[in-house]
Amino acid sequence: MKKIGIYFGTDSGTTRLIAKKIAKKLGDEVADKPVNVNRTSLDDLLEHDAIIMGTPTYGEGQLPGVDTGVKDGSWVEFLPKLSELNLSGKKIALYGLGNQEKYAARFADSLFLLYEALTKAGAKVVGEWGVDGYTFEKSLAVKDGKFVGLVLDHVNQALLTDQRIDSWLEKVVPELTAA
Repeated sequence: MKKIGIYFGTDSGTTRLIAKKIAKKLGDEVADKPVNVNRTSLDDLLEHDAIIMGTPTYGEGQLPGVDTGVKDGSWVEFLPKLSELNLSGKKIALYGLGNQEKYAARFADSLFLLYEALTKAGAKVVGEWGVDGYTFEKSLAVKDGKFVGLVLDHVNQALLTDQRIDSWLEKVVPELTAA
């Protein structure tokens, strides 16, 4: 079995921290070392059939990038490259960070932007996550009553982060690794 690739975009480092937690929980036998998307290539991404991707949400529901102050770039600069690819046969699980109190009207919206780009490129996105336990007004990341991936509010619900990651990984790893 090939290892699961883990890719993230970040500026403040919280999304990187979550990627490292996920990798540690999966172990070296199952997952490769997490990589920031501003330090990878499409060829690196294509080496994996199973991938976990993470993003924070900035301001008005934006992905991180140069326009949001990320000096070395991030998802905003990487996602357009995906339009060149056919990701059919790739299984991708997503996680996103948001603040449900400060940004209740656009909670974790950037997760949907990743989801949209990946599904347009033909990837199968797995690992939806329930909305129970969150208090927010609206989120683009909710599809058919569930988030399109794991959502973490590490600001207001930090004590739930590890439990949510564990529960999500129990569900998502079999989906990612199934033939």
